[in-house]
Amino acid sequence: MDKSRVSLALYRVLAYVTGVFLLGLTFVAMPAKYLIGETARFSLVGAPAGLERWFGPESPLMLFIAMPHGYIYMVYVLVVLWVALDRRWSAPKTLGVVLAGTIPVLGFVVEHRVVRTEKAREAGASPAQEPAPAG
Repeated sequence: MDKSRVSLALYRVLAYVTGVFLLGLTFVAMPAKYLIGETARFSLVGAPAGLERWFGPESPLMLFIAMPHGYIYMVYVLVVLWVALDRRWSAPKTLGVVLAGTIPVLGFVVEHRVVRTEKAREAGASPAQEPAPAG
C-alpha cells in the first residue's frame, strides 16, 4: 500500500469519526450542558428524574464527547494537511475540507466527494489503463 492510499484511508476514517463526535457534541453534549436541567445556563426543561448529574454546567458528557472531539479534530486537520500536500491540493480546497469538519453532516458530504474525486483521479492516471485504439 503506498503512502497516498494510506493518507486517504486515514482521512476517510478520521472524517467519519470527527463527524460522529461533532454530531454528539452538537446534539447531545451541548444541549445537555446548556439547555437541560435546573442549573443549565439557558434551561428549557428540567433534567429527567435520577439523571440530574448528566445535565447542567458540570455535565460529564462534555468530558466524554467534547474533549475527545477536540483532540480528534486536531488529528483530522493534520491528516487533511498530509493528504493535501501529498495530492497537491490548492489552498482553498484544503481550507474547505478542514472547515467541513466543523459543520455537522457537511464533513460526511465533503468526504464522499473528496474520495470520489481522488479515486477518479487515480483511475485516470493509472498506468494500467488500456491504450486507446488507433483509428
